[in-house]
Amino acid sequence: MNERLLQFIWQFRYYQAHHLQTTDGQPLQVLHPGTWNTNQGPDFANARIQIGNTLWAGAVEIHLKTSDWQRHGHTGDAHYEPVVLHVVWQHDQTEQPNQIPILELQPRVSSLMLHQYEQWMGSQEAVPCHQQLSHTPSITWQSWKDRLLTERLQQKIQALEQHLQQTKGHWEEVFWRLLCRYMGGHINGESFEQVAVSLPVTILARHKAQIHQLEAMLLGQAGLLHARFDDKYAQMLYKEYQFLQQKYSLRVVNKPPSHLRLRPANFPAIRLAQVAMLIHQSTQLFSQLRQATDLKQVWPLLTATANDYWADHFKPDLAAEGRAPRSIGRQMQEVLLINAVVPVLFAYGRLQGDPAQTEKALQWLQAMPAEKNQPTAIFRQAGLLQQAYDSQAALHLRKQYCDARRCLECAIGNSLLRQAPKPNGS
Repeated sequence: MNERLLQFIWQFRYYQAHHLQTTDGQPLQVLHPGTWNTNQGPDFANARIQIGNTLWAGAVEIHLKTSDWQRHGHTGDAHYEPVVLHVVWQHDQTEQPNQIPILELQPRVSSLMLHQYEQWMGSQEAVPCHQQLSHTPSITWQSWKDRLLTERLQQKIQALEQHLQQTKGHWEEVFWRLLCRYMGGHINGESFEQVAVSLPVTILARHKAQIHQLEAMLLGQAGLLHARFDDKYAQMLYKEYQFLQQKYSLRVVNKPPSHLRLRPANFPAIRLAQVAMLIHQSTQLFSQLRQATDLKQVWPLLTATANDYWADHFKPDLAAEGRAPRSIGRQMQEVLLINAVVPVLFAYGRLQGDPAQTEKALQWLQAMPAEKNQPTAIFRQAGLLQQAYDSQAALHLRKQYCDARRCLECAIGNSLLRQAPKPNGS
């Protein structure tokens, strides 16, 4: 038992509630447990308790033991003067110096619920309640995922606000940075974002008609071009980069991309060549996404095939066997839509007072299939994931609640604990 669990039991009345008595034998009825207080002072405020024939309105303090009142220094503390009931797990002393009524809960709480909670806290599984997930009521998941997704998008807004400050409110620039980050994937996302920061869209726009100049700047800033190439196209890219680097005072990023554990189709040169083509064939991409009214209008905006040189090259000056177009695949398009397009549209709607963009972003998540990845696999197996809306909520749940073992703050954990039988007479 810990104090947070005892607060949870009190808050949601997960105890046998009939024939309650204070430790000195007075009949007690809980009309309202109060509102949980996370600030200084008693644990619950605005409770309504009837003791004998007297109705009390005030605060409730929760402790594991009665003696904790003095141990925690509450005696004489003005913050605790409104306390009308002291709720404890174990009554370990015969007297309470301040004469506040005491309720002992230990005999009235289901041992099955306590055992379940202890199992979760001691579990080595990433999702401690994984065996019970399939028993989650659909109505619980429906309401909980809405809150989870809102929390996730709000966190993304906070991160985007830093980019907005750095770019002085330039939304195209912010979107460009996020687009590059997710084109880089898990391994090269940070490196690609540094490349984007080092190459403002205002510079790239001046050269959008020349695909080889765009490639030269992107690959050069990533540190993928050098003077030792034998291949004529690679030599040309390097020379173009030398000129443009001097013209714009460009500095190569300090985190070069990696090829470790990457399939050739995901090599950084290929991805950057695809980014170059996106710039080459589009004008103010984020503006076009804002104007789109249907998801079908979005896919063409995220479609690009690197120029012919990359059809038989994975790196500059490194030929590949056979030829194949290096196009942005549907899976990568979905990654970009979920992780770049939707968050920036949602943030734009919230920060610019344009609810239509916010609603559109959520609708697009609901129109896409759930992501398939390791962090969300257990939720998929439990039948909770149908849409990208669901999988994004599950990612937030896994990271912010499951990993931190915040089971008592989780609607699923709350629901599953509530299913444990209470003692007879509850």
